[in-house]
Amino acid sequence: MTTSSPKKEYEPILSHLTDQEGEALCAQLRRELVEEVSQTGGHLASNLGAVELTVALHRVFDTSVDRLVFDVGHQCYTHKMLTGRREAMSTLRQYGGIAGFPKPAESVHDAFIAGHASNSVAVALGMARARAVLGEDYKVIALIGDGALTGGLAYEGLSNAGDCGRQILVILNDNGMSITPNVGGVADHLAKQRMKPQYLTFKKHYRRIMNATALGRAAYRVIHRLKQALKQSLLPCSMFEDMGFRYLGPVDGHNLPLLTKILSYARDMDEPVLLHVKTVKGKGFPPAEENPDAFHGVAPFDPITGRPKRAGGENFSAVFGRTLTRLAGQDGRVCAITAAMTGGTGLEQFAKQFPDRFFDVGIAEGCAVSMAAGMAKQGAVPVFAVYSTFLQRAYDMLLHDVAIDNLHVVLGVDRAGLVGDDGETHHGLFDVAYLDSIPNMTVLAPASFAELEVMLERALFHIDGPVVVRYPRGGEGKYIGTGGEDPSVILRWGEDITLVGYGTEINEVLLAAELLEAQGVRAEIVKLNQLTPLVPDLVELSVRKTGALLVAEEQGARGGVGQRLAACLEKAGLPARAALVNCGDGFVAHGAAGQLKQDFSLDGAGLAKKALEVLGRGKTAS
Repeated sequence: MTTSSPKKEYEPILSHLTDQEGEALCAQLRRELVEEVSQTGGHLASNLGAVELTVALHRVFDTSVDRLVFDVGHQCYTHKMLTGRREAMSTLRQYGGIAGFPKPAESVHDAFIAGHASNSVAVALGMARARAVLGEDYKVIALIGDGALTGGLAYEGLSNAGDCGRQILVILNDNGMSITPNVGGVADHLAKQRMKPQYLTFKKHYRRIMNATALGRAAYRVIHRLKQALKQSLLPCSMFEDMGFRYLGPVDGHNLPLLTKILSYARDMDEPVLLHVKTVKGKGFPPAEENPDAFHGVAPFDPITGRPKRAGGENFSAVFGRTLTRLAGQDGRVCAITAAMTGGTGLEQFAKQFPDRFFDVGIAEGCAVSMAAGMAKQGAVPVFAVYSTFLQRAYDMLLHDVAIDNLHVVLGVDRAGLVGDDGETHHGLFDVAYLDSIPNMTVLAPASFAELEVMLERALFHIDGPVVVRYPRGGEGKYIGTGGEDPSVILRWGEDITLVGYGTEINEVLLAAELLEAQGVRAEIVKLNQLTPLVPDLVELSVRKTGALLVAEEQGARGGVGQRLAACLEKAGLPARAALVNCGDGFVAHGAAGQLKQDFSLDGAGLAKKALEVLGRGKTAS
């Protein structure tokens, strides 16, 4: 017979702190955030804005039992520092260190991994429903930013959560977007009165007394209806209350004592509650307060001035934006679309020069693709610039709104391949496979800035149907070729083994060929410019000569170019000794891209070693 383990005592981490001690802790945490992120890089402004809110949450809730679900997780650093990882902040987003997003494998306090926006309410609702089904007892909190409310999934979650009839607390961290405007001074006054602790205490006792008798319950319903009618005419909360939430707010998100009292009140309400908190992004660090967008995601910087420690060089995103702006000047049909990533995708110049042809749909990639389909159907040439990992959210729209009618929508797929420090949720390791599954799709892969320019122009004006131009984060390597018109090209002749690569991984393939030459191996290099539809002619011709193949790609193993090329060779009756070098079947952790390439043998030395293994030679290349 087994006995259940004793139930853990409920104890919020910071329940012992006085208000004064809590405020001192907030100041210290804010200083540490600036110092640590200045060394490691990361998401700064959003974390600085959520310090008091996070401390208040840990004064009221025990997150080892209660489930705190972050939306995206850009504001989770203080939470990590308070839950046993304060000393590990120097390893934030570093190889082998702690992740920049919530990660349940790190701590029991991290309820759910979070790297994409707008899903927190739906996830929290699922946890609340599981709690009811399994007869368990804990609180469920979703912390969502106002930016995430631009995504439709957030409203799907809110619509269902408000109707669930059970305890769930949604905290809206509003640091800039106006949800609905206040109506004059009366509304502002009433909102402040409703948030006073005295009022909340009175309301709590009033509801308990009125619910004690049938007459009291009837009177309560009448008074409640009258109050609701008045509130809806004066207060900015009708949308959430219409969904079924008890709305509280807006509350000063930097007033720790008030936040603690409001959260304690909300914790004891056995119904869906939405707490609207107003915060300042970048709070306490002047450079971030003055320019929060620039300090959303930052590289290492000077903690005094905020200036980057290393000047950023030219990158593919900037070249894409500059080229698109130039081409839009030549053709008035060209439009640009972003899903709340104007700066990240290099579209600032386009937005300034062609404001009437620039459209930011918010964190709503599905909407962006469907809107692009409508634009293309009516004769415009829409270009949607989006990170590879975020385009995954629009797969259905790519199929049913774009490809099914073969519409000419162009996608600039940024951050393709390994992106480094943001880890599992942000690596672009699946687009080559999922885009290839879409009929009528063309996928181009430039390996240099010059090729990006050539391929983007081809995509806009010379290829029909949906076209993807995919490119990595950061800059180009030693390869600065200007081609890109042909599906593939031979960069180096040889007769011992065929090396195949695409994108900037071709730099590692070229290095591998040099290392192999030092070992007496002459490798032939085939560079792929077009990944879908795959044209294997040059690879087949090369393998007929060499009899050996190595394909290198920063992609997952399943559905990648390597697997497709192997199938093509088999179909052509060309069995070859082969190695498919990629990022494997699973998800890839965070860390510098160079280190991750070494782990998967995608660096030059690793590829050369793999090639020697294919050839059955025991020597190592170095």
